[in-house]
Amino acid sequence: MTDRASNANSLITHRLKPGADIPNHPRWPLLVYTGVFAEPTADLAATFEALFTRNHWPAAWRNGIYAFHHFHCHAHEALGVYSGEVTAQFGGEDGVTITARAGDVIVLPAGTAHKRLSTRGALGIVGAYPAGQHPDMCRPSAATVQQRAVALARVALPLRDPVYGGEGPLFVHWR
Repeated sequence: MTDRASNANSLITHRLKPGADIPNHPRWPLLVYTGVFAEPTADLAATFEALFTRNHWPAAWRNGIYAFHHFHCHAHEALGVYSGEVTAQFGGEDGVTITARAGDVIVLPAGTAHKRLSTRGALGIVGAYPAGQHPDMCRPSAATVQQRAVALARVALPLRDPVYGGEGPLFVHWR
């Protein structure tokens, strides 16, 4: 398979409400693209890196998801699962639990809390942020949730969908 996304995938969206100590995004939902790469490739991590970078979300790291709630107030984030399986919680303790497998992509609007709950197999994730956006590391805090909500509302709409480019479903759901 080439580094082009499969048309056989599906999109799941989750609107996440703000919590007492986590802002989540006030307008834009979490996006889960399942089966972006349904066929195994020799190096799925490199395939995700090429896809994200081509779509102006430069690949920033390879690793997993932290086992504690955290979020980014200054950047959106794309997570491409290249090996294993992860069950993670998004949106804080009252959010949603999602299991993602190799070939899936999760796109988090700024302010969306996430933490790893469990893994199966050797988990590998490529993380990426839109060009020009710089992630910060925020932890839940009731004292600063309003300030953080103001900051994340200023984070610009990306120029391209990390999977589909200029006309992807991100622009249907993030208006």
